[in-house]
Amino acid sequence: MNPPALRIESLAFSVDGKSILSNVDVTMKAGEKWSVIGANGAGKSTLLKCLIRVHTGWTGKIELFGRSLRHYSQRELARKTAYVPQPGEDQRFPFTARQFVAMGRYAYAGFFGSSGAGDGAAVDLAMRQARVLEFADRTLDTLSGGERQKVFIAAALAQQGDILLLDEPTTFLDYRHQVEVSRILDEINRQNGTTIIMVTHDVNAAVLTGGKVLALKQGRPVWIGPAAELAGAGKLTEIFDASFRFIEDPLSGRRLVVPMEGNR
Repeated sequence: MNPPALRIESLAFSVDGKSILSNVDVTMKAGEKWSVIGANGAGKSTLLKCLIRVHTGWTGKIELFGRSLRHYSQRELARKTAYVPQPGEDQRFPFTARQFVAMGRYAYAGFFGSSGAGDGAAVDLAMRQARVLEFADRTLDTLSGGERQKVFIAAALAQQGDILLLDEPTTFLDYRHQVEVSRILDEINRQNGTTIIMVTHDVNAAVLTGGKVLALKQGRPVWIGPAAELAGAGKLTEIFDASFRFIEDPLSGRRLVVPMEGNR
């Protein structure tokens, strides 16, 4: 039996004595889609940064495909996981889209950063999958926020990792680009078998994405289960300290969430 893509046991992380994550236990199988939800400050982004070793002072156990995360070299880790940060105005780098996506191949570079034989093909494939080939020769500072976010996804795909980690990938994007990004991620999951782990504030995005959900509150898991059951699990009020009502989406048949007025 193949090991899970990710196994987390008793994960805890603190900053200056303040607990950010505590008692996080979850197992994610290869090829699954996961949404990590919770209120601001719940520890969602911190969890991702522990998984890519931006944060290293955590305790507990993190295993990547049956091997301790601590035992991966940085290059090995970059060949297994890729990270897409939140969209932001500080991402207007003076590179063309193709140049930026090619940087995603750093884990495969030879001596003195020389390109590998398969780099060009990997970059082209990643740009096609993220639908950004038409922007190949444009610099990132000429692209819209949604276009730039798709280029960031393409750079992550160029790493050809087994796990794609995304921090609020559709935040600040217009509705058209939100739909496009969601469709791209769904195709990557289905066609490549890539494990998707996405942090989001949007409960409805988690429901419509499908897969499974890890809900955090004050750094602790308070609900883990199928996304389709989230709206009926009776946990949303506990997770967000807010009240909700539910409506049925006529297309998917899934229950969607509407915050109620007078929330505490």
